[in-house]
Amino acid sequence: MNNSAAIQDRFETLKACVIIPTYNNAGTLAAVINDVAAYTKHILVVNDGSTDNTSEIVQNFPFVRYIGYEKNVGKGWALRKGFAYAINKGYHYGITIDSDGQHFAKDLPTFIERMEKHPGELIIGARNMDQASVPGKSSFGNKFSNFWFKVETGISSPDTQSGYRAYPLQLLKGTRYITRKYEFEIEVLVKAAWKGIRIDSVPVSVYYAPKETRVSHFRPFKDFSRISILNTFLVIITIFYIRPRNLLRMLFNKKKLNDFVRMHLLAPHESDVLKANSVAFGAFMGIVPIWGFQLLVAIPTAIFLRLNKALVILAAHISIPPMIPVILFVSYKTGALWMGDHAGHIEFNKNITLESVRTNLTQYIYGSITLAIVAAIICWITTIAILKLFKRKPIVAG
Repeated sequence: MNNSAAIQDRFETLKACVIIPTYNNAGTLAAVINDVAAYTKHILVVNDGSTDNTSEIVQNFPFVRYIGYEKNVGKGWALRKGFAYAINKGYHYGITIDSDGQHFAKDLPTFIERMEKHPGELIIGARNMDQASVPGKSSFGNKFSNFWFKVETGISSPDTQSGYRAYPLQLLKGTRYITRKYEFEIEVLVKAAWKGIRIDSVPVSVYYAPKETRVSHFRPFKDFSRISILNTFLVIITIFYIRPRNLLRMLFNKKKLNDFVRMHLLAPHESDVLKANSVAFGAFMGIVPIWGFQLLVAIPTAIFLRLNKALVILAAHISIPPMIPVILFVSYKTGALWMGDHAGHIEFNKNITLESVRTNLTQYIYGSITLAIVAAIICWITTIAILKLFKRKPIVAG
């Protein structure tokens, strides 16, 4: 059996197809289809309202499945249409490749090998963004996207803007999306990570045509604005829903709790001081009086300071709802030490809120900052002590 037949069979076994979203790329589309066809005939072209002769080009390839609609909506919408069609036809994987010729079909076997070894992964084709032909805006946009993806998921990825990907379609089935343009490729990654789908990458080649001949539908101002708005929305969901949800799941799952302790608390590549600093900083941010913004400030700062992000986030949850009245009350009482004869007084009960301490806000602010510092010191000392104890008696996985 020759290599071509072998790779065709592997596509069949994996129930994988190649999805090509396209918009006014008639000059390169036929060559892309021809190159992909050397590896598989399971090809789906989604024509996102092209005004050129895209539909006529596809007719020359009778084995290609075709979806077309008149109005141009956006790449995200084309991908969503392609995913829905492929899922309905029973495909388990959809490998997306751009129609402008920047991706190479010769990298398809690399995806297939990864899919065979690690079923169920979402695989990104990571480009070499350091090569001279990569436009400056692409390099900057990729670094920008990678940073926010890590904030939203905790996952480091070298190329979150690559359109060359292998999607585990059946695992994505039922996911709700809100975007239709380029920002969809960020949304689908983040939501896949939130569902627990493993995300990894493989190296791929990339070709950028000379500037004078390059066809790009990316509009820097509009599309960067959309991506920024999406990231803001995703960060808010991460802070107020995903992180607390993941924390609760971990606390009630013995194996996950042990894995977390082993990976983050007992991580051999990090010093005890760094871990203690991370816990102390998280506790400080959880108490400091910037309610609603603690994690929004804590996560980027932790990344900048190279702290253990997981420990920072865990410690910052000292201000989970059951503890909020206690923190407010103790902060207010601690602030009385600074106010002297001007100190206010309130009684402790579960209904204590920021409104109830507003009458003497200065006292609360002084007290909460003092309490945050004291809590950070206590957490630092406690973390060091716990680490010494665990190192004497290692945790055994449950």
